[in-house]
Amino acid sequence: MSKRTYLLFITIISALGGLLFGYDTGVINGAQFYLSKYFELSDALKGWVVGSGLLGCFIGAITSGKLSIKIGRKRSLIISAILFTISAYGSGLPSLFPESVTVLVIFRIIGGLGIGIASMNAPMYIAEIAPNSIRGKMVTYYQLAIVIGFFAVFLATYFIGNDLSQSENISFGWRRMFWSELIPSTLFLILLFFVPKSPRWLAIKGKHDEAVEVLIKLQDAESAHQDMQEINSSLQSDKTDSNQVNYFSKSVLSIIFIGSILSILQQFTGINAVLYYGADIFEKALGFGQDDVLKQQILLAFINVVFTLVAMYGVDKFGRKPLIYAGCIGMIIGFLFLGITLQQQSIGVLSLIGILIFIASFSLSMGPVVWVLLSEIFPNKIRSVAMSIAVAAQWAANYLVSQTFPMVTGSEINNNVFWNGSLPYFIFIGFTLFIILFVYRCIPETKGVSLEQLEKKLWNF
Repeated sequence: MSKRTYLLFITIISALGGLLFGYDTGVINGAQFYLSKYFELSDALKGWVVGSGLLGCFIGAITSGKLSIKIGRKRSLIISAILFTISAYGSGLPSLFPESVTVLVIFRIIGGLGIGIASMNAPMYIAEIAPNSIRGKMVTYYQLAIVIGFFAVFLATYFIGNDLSQSENISFGWRRMFWSELIPSTLFLILLFFVPKSPRWLAIKGKHDEAVEVLIKLQDAESAHQDMQEINSSLQSDKTDSNQVNYFSKSVLSIIFIGSILSILQQFTGINAVLYYGADIFEKALGFGQDDVLKQQILLAFINVVFTLVAMYGVDKFGRKPLIYAGCIGMIIGFLFLGITLQQQSIGVLSLIGILIFIASFSLSMGPVVWVLLSEIFPNKIRSVAMSIAVAAQWAANYLVSQTFPMVTGSEINNNVFWNGSLPYFIFIGFTLFIILFVYRCIPETKGVSLEQLEKKLWNF
């Protein structure tokens, strides 16, 4: 196996954490229409069932930093795979307390813990093994895996749901949708035993010979030793270990703050309002019948995959910031189409086009590029903890959006004669405008620079 093939092999395995991220969060979209009727959920309780998994994501992400430092990126991912498997089985349990929402919520939280751990460790691990020239492309495999996970689960829920009557889907079909996750979660768990440990984590732990061995497997010997010298230089510039870093110093807090705000803004674009509640949007806002809803979701997922591939091949060529600017403009246009057609009560093809433009633009920009930047901008000494905080902030924002979106869409203000159901989309447009300003003022371009050089270039760390 060539070095490039080996790099691709372990990148794809690591990115399966993203596939399960997409699958686990997407399965609730296909299942929630039926389980909402099964449990007779109110709008607020529906938000809790959907958002409960995100609570687990937050806890998993905030604890993943220390976990990653202590046991490493690889073992952390193994733990996440175990949690995914437990959640997939438990969410579809047919006999234990069948009328209780609480049992479902508990297993959704367990799955969320797995997502939180994987969402921090997977992109960071990929960034730490990838050569500088293709690091953006390699990390983008993580986002590609997320959207493939969404696509796969939409297909799975569509075929499961289409094979059953509506009454059967309400009774037990949604349980099968959760169980379908057992296939990718088990595959992820098995394959993780074939990937090496992160060379930068090995270096932090003083295992320099092992770190060099891993680097040599991934690139030529000269580049491997050069990278090792830069890693050692970075670690020696601060003699304290990672447990003694002052995370409350002004310089460290500023780095974490910038990364966390960028991470939060990814969610305030409104992407997960569309992905989690896509079925409701198509049924209520766009007037599609329930028979068409899952087909529309598959279309969204397909667009997501295609434009993530475009981002993958553009992120190292054009840079991170240009993709964000282009994507934000597209997201604004997409939601303007949707918002104005809703406001004017002329929902139809233009409304659908607006959603598709939004999804395509997000997939080109804030979807993959935020994960690339988060995996790059934090210095070695604080990367695990800083990234866990930024990712936890993202999950908190995700929870806020998923919990409040059905409440806002069902509110009297949103449904008055002026807004006609369009208010949430104009709110998202406002946040997207802010993203353009924030990225221009606060986010550096990281294309083609080593992680260690970024420390000196960006932060003088």
